[in-house]
Amino acid sequence: MQVLALFGPTAVGKTGVAIAVAEALRGLAEDPVAVNCDSIQVYRGLETLSGAADEEQRGRLEHRLLSFVGPGEEFSAGRYAEAAHREIDALLADRRRPIVVGGTGLYLRAALADLDLRPPVPAGIREEVEAELAERGSEALHAGLAAELAEKVDPNDRKRIARLTELSRAGIEASSGAEGLWTAELRHPTLLVGLTMDRERLAERIGARVDQMVAAGAADEARAAEEAGASRTASAALGFEQLVADIDAAPSAESIESIKAAHRAYARRQLTWMRRMEDVTLIDRTGREDVDLAAEIVELLR
Repeated sequence: MQVLALFGPTAVGKTGVAIAVAEALRGLAEDPVAVNCDSIQVYRGLETLSGAADEEQRGRLEHRLLSFVGPGEEFSAGRYAEAAHREIDALLADRRRPIVVGGTGLYLRAALADLDLRPPVPAGIREEVEAELAERGSEALHAGLAAELAEKVDPNDRKRIARLTELSRAGIEASSGAEGLWTAELRHPTLLVGLTMDRERLAERIGARVDQMVAAGAADEARAAEEAGASRTASAALGFEQLVADIDAAPSAESIESIKAAHRAYARRQLTWMRRMEDVTLIDRTGREDVDLAAEIVELLR
């Protein structure tokens, strides 16, 4: 039995497609389960901010590795890989098809392949970098990276910049970051499906999603997580900083637009990464319904 991996940019509709695929597969006597590979959706209390599957959606398709980490806890790709491998292996042993779904490229790789992970850095270096990041900002630390590392990471990607800075100061060589060859060494036979969409339509969906997220109380989630001592990995959620900054007030129009811009920039990076992957089937979902896409994906699986 093949694993199905559904990847795509934020707001492209991955959860809806996964549910439609699962419903189609049940018609073929299968019992699929979704395995989350989004690095923020692992956190409890950030479900609205991260766009995690809601209760109704979980009722239609069982989801694993959602909301199982406390917001004050540091979580890594290495820890995620261990959990994802356990889930996927157990599901396959039970003849239940795993549908790995999400938009974090590193976590997708961690779920499907064996990563060449770097060792942890000393706590003192991590604390030093955290303090500098808070004081000087991600762009300043980005400027201090070696050129070959700086060109591979966005200046606003706080989490990745912090990790690269830590490794550099600890004298540990960063991984190459190659996106292509890993798909030739998957742990299980896997159909990789990447969802794309017309850029303007995707931008509209992102805007609508952020508006809905804010209306549903994402600011309260972020502030509660901050008060609970949100870890660096939890506070890397898109929009977290802006929502926490608007203390005791509804998010400003400026903050909301800033969050939308961050989501659009992230979507561009996700699409670029996905299009560089080898052995991925790209499906443009512009103007297409979830059930239509599901039928095509099920045919690919068969």
